[in-house]
Amino acid sequence: MGMAHRGRLNVLGNVVRKPLRQIFCEFSGGEPQDEVGLYTGTGDVKYHLGTSYDRPTRGGRRLHLSLVANPSHLEAVNPVVVGKTRAKQYFSNDADRKKNMGVLIHGDGSFAGQGVVYETLHLSALPNYTTGGTIHIVFNNQVAFTTDPKAGRSSQYSTDVAKALNAPIFHVNGDDVEAVVHACELAAEWRQTFHSDVVVDLVCYRRFGHNEIDEPSFTQPKMYKVIRNHPSTLEIYQKKLLESGEVTQQDIDKIHKKVMSILNEEFLASRDYVPKRRDWLSAYWSGFKSPEQLSRIRNTGVKPEILKNVGKAITVLPENFTPHRKVKGIYEQRAKMIESGEDIDWGFAEALAFATLLVEGNHVRLSGQDVERGTFSHRHAVVHDQVTGEQYCPLDHVISNQNEEMFTVSNSSLSEFGVLGFELGYSMENPNSLVIWEAQFGDFANGAQVIFDNFISSGESKWLRQTGLVVLLPHGYDGQGPEHSSGRLERYLQMADDNPYVIPVMEPTLRKQIQECNWQVVNVTTPANFFHVLRRQIHREFRKPLIVMSPKNLLRHKDCKSHISEFDDVQGHPGFDKQGTRFKRLIKDQNNHSDLEEGIRRLVLCSGKVYYELDEQRRKEDAKDVAICRVEQLCPFPYDLVQRELKRYPNAEIVWCQEEPMNMGAYNYVLPRLITSMKALGRGGYEDIKYVGRAPSAATATGFLSVHLKEQAELVQKAIQREPINYPY
Repeated sequence: MGMAHRGRLNVLGNVVRKPLRQIFCEFSGGEPQDEVGLYTGTGDVKYHLGTSYDRPTRGGRRLHLSLVANPSHLEAVNPVVVGKTRAKQYFSNDADRKKNMGVLIHGDGSFAGQGVVYETLHLSALPNYTTGGTIHIVFNNQVAFTTDPKAGRSSQYSTDVAKALNAPIFHVNGDDVEAVVHACELAAEWRQTFHSDVVVDLVCYRRFGHNEIDEPSFTQPKMYKVIRNHPSTLEIYQKKLLESGEVTQQDIDKIHKKVMSILNEEFLASRDYVPKRRDWLSAYWSGFKSPEQLSRIRNTGVKPEILKNVGKAITVLPENFTPHRKVKGIYEQRAKMIESGEDIDWGFAEALAFATLLVEGNHVRLSGQDVERGTFSHRHAVVHDQVTGEQYCPLDHVISNQNEEMFTVSNSSLSEFGVLGFELGYSMENPNSLVIWEAQFGDFANGAQVIFDNFISSGESKWLRQTGLVVLLPHGYDGQGPEHSSGRLERYLQMADDNPYVIPVMEPTLRKQIQECNWQVVNVTTPANFFHVLRRQIHREFRKPLIVMSPKNLLRHKDCKSHISEFDDVQGHPGFDKQGTRFKRLIKDQNNHSDLEEGIRRLVLCSGKVYYELDEQRRKEDAKDVAICRVEQLCPFPYDLVQRELKRYPNAEIVWCQEEPMNMGAYNYVLPRLITSMKALGRGGYEDIKYVGRAPSAATATGFLSVHLKEQAELVQKAIQREPINYPY
């Protein structure tokens, strides 16, 4: 279930049966601690919190009820609930979609006014997003905060948006209790019979103000004059029962007394109430660790024979299948890659990550706009027969008798807010699943900012709910203009909660840096490292969201290739880093410098695809006295590896180089952390770190290709130039 705050305490206490003493305790305002004295997160206002409960029914069965936590963005929880419902259906083998159902409770103003309502409704019949119907209940209070219906919608009914689906809409008088029950039963029967969305428009009113201190007659004096003189729904129903002879006044008084007794007992008990130990949602999460518990670092390499087997399985197309000639060439090239072990590109590395996780029994789901082919024609996870139109997905055939939904790749509707929320909800159900949302271009994630700000970046802190959701944001300056260049890397780094002035414990056997951070942000430069960062999401004992600035031109770059030895679990290959069996948070300079290089005049730190341009310029100028290191994981910051490189080059000028303007990209995140790293080594500070990149700008990028090329050439040349770089840039 999902709902905003109107009536939420009632639903929590009376429907889901959250302990009343816990609700009262939360209102006491004390600092929450669990039974062993550990802090239980930042918390949230009481009208946002969720809970779950197995409620017994009169038939002797138990019904699992779950109310999903949500922020004040009234309808933002809608797609999260629907995604979580879909995941429950998958993991419980509910193919008929009759055992798991979503219920969404709305306000009239938000149902009519919030765009995410339509985005969620629109998902209801899409093959890889349908849940077999959601029941929508609209608390139609005739007024939003202070806005009259005539100023809040253009149609007669607040529920008219559902007409786009031809969903049935039942309008019912909220004061007629039995009619409400009948309408809700009818809605449930419709959903179970026809497997489509259905709406109950509960026409009622708001007896008091928008909140505890609001005076509604400021703006609706006539309405609230009527409301003040109108008997409550309870009074109306009591009168009806008395007149029918079904109950006596004594019966009613007895019920009142019982309810007040329960409330008083629970209020008194709340004074000594102590929250229970952290609950990670369900049995699927049993054994997963909280930030206070150490999770050991694990390798993510795969045995060579498994890599070879899955690699061959996902490069074979059926006989008598006629793929497009270019797609056929891609698959033939991939077959050569796995056979030779050389020149593995980005798209194939991703497919190998998916395939190896599937072999290990994990569920993999990838969704977003055009993800089946990939916006840049690099994935081709679904191949189309050019004669018959038949579709074939090689990753559906990695293991024998593979469940058809074990690997799901699906082009989504043209939605960011709704679809990202859906995938977030899906990822929260079971940790043994790699759930990925890919933006068509990184910039388009702007449309889903509410989900990033209020759910993904802060959900664990507020609501103690983990997610391993992966977000792929194509990013890189290729001269394609402001809306096709930047994934707004700076926004995700700004929301990171790690302290830039304190170096955490970095000893590998004790390190909890990622566990204690709210999420991870990476800008990866090799196919093998992308393979490992995806597998790392599953191969550990906790879950954190992962933001990936994924490439565009690196998908086919001649130098952006990896050898199969960088994927396997055999350490110590000649010529390869012995840590190639796990994700590299930083990739050191590839010129094989010794542990102490006093002759290096400049150390250039960078992240992402600008590395390849810097390396090309260095070769062009034969600048062997310049070292280039790639910070692959920006957040949390790899202090230990950065300090290792600072020690290696004691006389080097330190430069941070990026493509983005100075007020964007990673610069403002990296700068204080780099200063902290240097100061800990007794080596300079702010003025000793030089910036090379674009000047501050309002737009993320220029729309003129010639200007882009000039800017790019200048910043790359400047990072390698013989002359010292002036402070700050």
